[in-house]
Amino acid sequence: MAKSAIGSSSRTKEIMRQYGLRAKKGFGQNFLTDQSILQNIVSAAEIGKDDNVIEIGPGIGALTEQLALAAGQVVGLEIDVDLLPVLKDVLEPYHNVKILHQDVLKADLPTLIQQEFDHPEAPIKVVANLPYYITSPILMGLLNSPVDWDCICVMMQREVADRLVAKVGTKQYGSLTLAIEMSMDAEMAFGVSRHSFVPEPNVDSAIVTLHRRRQPLPVAPFDCDKILSLIKICFAHRRKNLGNNLKALSGKDTDKKNAVLKVLDELRIDSRIRPEQLTLEKFIQLGNALHDHDLY
Repeated sequence: MAKSAIGSSSRTKEIMRQYGLRAKKGFGQNFLTDQSILQNIVSAAEIGKDDNVIEIGPGIGALTEQLALAAGQVVGLEIDVDLLPVLKDVLEPYHNVKILHQDVLKADLPTLIQQEFDHPEAPIKVVANLPYYITSPILMGLLNSPVDWDCICVMMQREVADRLVAKVGTKQYGSLTLAIEMSMDAEMAFGVSRHSFVPEPNVDSAIVTLHRRRQPLPVAPFDCDKILSLIKICFAHRRKNLGNNLKALSGKDTDKKNAVLKVLDELRIDSRIRPEQLTLEKFIQLGNALHDHDLY
């Protein structure tokens, strides 16, 4: 009798019972048990037979199985050593899957791609059910990597997903939104109920897809990292207005403070507005102007 899919509720419970598994809070483990959602993740990432896929945190292999059915090759990075023998057993039928005991935050991704994929020149996509507590560091690590990702498709806490796709002027809009917007187009694919997991998390999730920007940045930044650092300064205290947050640049230097305010005036940016009112274009213009005046 053929076994049911790994991600089915019955098979998940069977695997956990067979191997004596319990989800580890320290690794943020929650196992997805809805086959339609697993298949929709593969569809959202537009996985095809020509694609190489890196999966972060394959868990017990539910999503890995669906990726293996759709992709050319899948490499899973699993940090929990106790799951390695489980993955070896349940994924044994799929010869296009490799599981590595790796922490994605420490992995040399360009080297890994060259060494582990049979055709490293093929499109590279990342698919993951990210642990809630470490979503932002993983995302920023992927974006700062020299790898030219074809697509990043990740599940995360709904609250974080809302921040990634937030529009200017909303309360969700902030430094994370802008950090993503610097290099990627973000789109909310669909929401995922907390009831789709074992064990159930305390919050709902969502799938977000990231693709390289279709349009170039509206203004060329003098230094992307410095612009992002300036954005963090501007959002350091969300209840404060832009001018007050920018005091961090001048400290007690009154002349420098006045010079910063003069730059804002020249750009027709009201120092009394909240930082969430500024578009990425305006932040880049501000950073460039402050740099040109030796103020940042």
